[in-house]
Amino acid sequence: MKIVNLGESGSILNQFVAEMRDIGIQKDRMRFRRNIERIGEIMAYEISRDFEYSPRSVTSPLGTAVMSLSSDRLVIGTILRAGLPFHQGFLNYWDMAENAFVSAYRKYKDRLNFDVHIEYIASPDLEGKTLILTDPMLATGSSMELAYKALLTKGEPRHTHLVSIISSKQAIAYMRDNLPDDRATIWTAAIDNELNDHSYIVPGLGDVGDLAYGEKE
Repeated sequence: MKIVNLGESGSILNQFVAEMRDIGIQKDRMRFRRNIERIGEIMAYEISRDFEYSPRSVTSPLGTAVMSLSSDRLVIGTILRAGLPFHQGFLNYWDMAENAFVSAYRKYKDRLNFDVHIEYIASPDLEGKTLILTDPMLATGSSMELAYKALLTKGEPRHTHLVSIISSKQAIAYMRDNLPDDRATIWTAAIDNELNDHSYIVPGLGDVGDLAYGEKE
């Protein structure tokens, strides 16, 4: 499994990630959601460089141009609810893509221990297509793993791009061990070293869903 950390190279991407982490700036819910969306747009561009391209003729009012265009059939998938603004960033660039949605949540057995449950899935046929599965935070890897396996019931993608904004080292290792698939690539904008007792990424940025849409009971 290929791992790509886009934050290592240095770009405007890091500015948006820094603003998402900033405890003062992230209080502006609209700006927080917009930064997630912007990061999705930047990552969409970077991922597009891995697609397959072939020459095609395009007729303009003054002649014909030969352009190198992608032949990938895209499905953008996301894990609800935190993934919605991230998903929109990708959809801004790939507006003709099909879409998939998975509801995955932590069900706590006690204060520190939980299982991840999948309750809802809506997806087109994935057979032979390119799947972009997005979730802003890759903390333990369990939600991404279960969402990916749930989507495989809809067909076998030609290639899958598993995309997060911030990942933990533990989650990267977990995904490598549990999804040793050469047809999958993990993309992230930052990799943090630790998880706390509640399995939140440290330093991370907090609960993305709550910061984007308000606290839940």
